[in-house]
Amino acid sequence: MWSEPKAWVHGDLHSANILCHDGRISAVIDFGDLNAGDPATDLAVAWMMFAEPERRRMRARYDLSSRIKDLAALWQRAEGWALVLSLAFLANSADNPLIFGIGQRTLEAVLESPRDR
Repeated sequence: MWSEPKAWVHGDLHSANILCHDGRISAVIDFGDLNAGDPATDLAVAWMMFAEPERRRMRARYDLSSRIKDLAALWQRAEGWALVLSLAFLANSADNPLIFGIGQRTLEAVLESPRDR
């Protein structure tokens, strides 16, 4: 449960809302779900877009230690959000192969994610 001050979050951060150029993120689009809340919702993108080595790198570089007391819990919630979002994408993507693929890859990433954190 998020008990820290609310943070601005995109609210719908996944690979269909992130533009890349030359293998690098160049823009984030679709701010229709912008709100204030738990940043773990946006950190779920780590499982939605990246393999385990990149998730580790993202976690190491995403320094919130000055603002967030329990970083381990933040990342656990992020993984939980990734699981929830993967299931929502799979359940609501019968007519959208892109969203189905995101859901399927995210679910696989969560299930394959190391549990020794």
